[in-house]
Amino acid sequence: ADFDSKKKRKVAEIYQALNSDPIDVAALRRMAISEGGLLTDEIRCKVWPKLLSVNTDDLPPLPAGKELREDNKDYQQVLLDVRRSLRRFPPGMPDDQREGLQEELIDIILHVLKRNPQLHYYQGYHDIVVTFLLVVGDRLATALVEKLSTHHLRDFMDPTMDNTKHILNYLMPIIDQVNPEVHDFMQSAEVGTIFALSWLITWFGHVLSDFRHVVRLYDFFLACHPLMPIYFAAVIVLYREQEVLDCECDMASVHHLLSQIPQDLPYETLISRAGDLFVQFPPSELAREAAQQQAERTAASTFKDFELVSVQQRPDTVLRQRFRERLRGEERTKSILTKPRTNRFVKLAVMGLTVALGAAALAVVKSALEWAPKFELQIFP
Repeated sequence: ADFDSKKKRKVAEIYQALNSDPIDVAALRRMAISEGGLLTDEIRCKVWPKLLSVNTDDLPPLPAGKELREDNKDYQQVLLDVRRSLRRFPPGMPDDQREGLQEELIDIILHVLKRNPQLHYYQGYHDIVVTFLLVVGDRLATALVEKLSTHHLRDFMDPTMDNTKHILNYLMPIIDQVNPEVHDFMQSAEVGTIFALSWLITWFGHVLSDFRHVVRLYDFFLACHPLMPIYFAAVIVLYREQEVLDCECDMASVHHLLSQIPQDLPYETLISRAGDLFVQFPPSELAREAAQQQAERTAASTFKDFELVSVQQRPDTVLRQRFRERLRGEERTKSILTKPRTNRFVKLAVMGLTVALGAAALAVVKSALEWAPKFELQIFP
């Protein structure tokens, strides 16, 4: 009963924020983030457009599917992905209803791509679109997905994977801030971050089997900075600390363990933790380390290639070697200076999420609009 009264109170607060003039978007963000998220799909239909500032009064009509499909370079791939997406529909849904939704799903994707030729389709995109389709229906889903594709998902829709890799490069620095032991173990295992790729580019829609958990996460991500999914990924790894450390320290074992996501995660606790970590270690503070990850990785791999190509000491090989030694030297001094070797979760002042994000919701939103990983970080001026 207590839960019900809490829920009723929250619903009332959400409608109050929706009905105030102007609409209280900051309050809606707080509601989407705080325990339970937006509670019902009926509410999501009203609040998601506000979180993405999409005007629902003049939604464009959807074009007929036939003209979209003719001569569309992505049609075949989209068709294949959508056909494979059976498990993203509620179990027990009648076949003809599901097939109708799959047709709508194809049309939404092709429509957004046609209107935004700068966007490139990627496998996994349909996992995000189907979530919107199931919650808000095709017309509204089209408008929301288009906005999302030009903002939050923009980097996944580049012609290359560079920006997606750049975002994945934030994972290890976040883990390092909280738990250096797990970080160092993963580095020794050379596991990399590819295990989190499908989490990131589908907003976990592809890997979680319970639709309720997926939409709860979407409430959270829509209300936050575009990098929040990578913080959530880090929090999942940190939550599994013991399993990770008990694992064989080699790439295959750790990758296998981490890519199997447990379905019974304590979502509310993890959402709250991801929010706290974002406030404590904002992307701007981790950007340098993320870029350094990139540089180290590329320097190291190209260096190996050079070694294979020529045994004699070519000048660029020598330079690369120096570059790596310098990086290692800097890393070493940095780690001596900054790493008390303890698990820092203990030290986190775990501010209740509402406190953390009440204050941070606005900051988060503001930074979200400025976020672009296009910057070239000068690691060595």
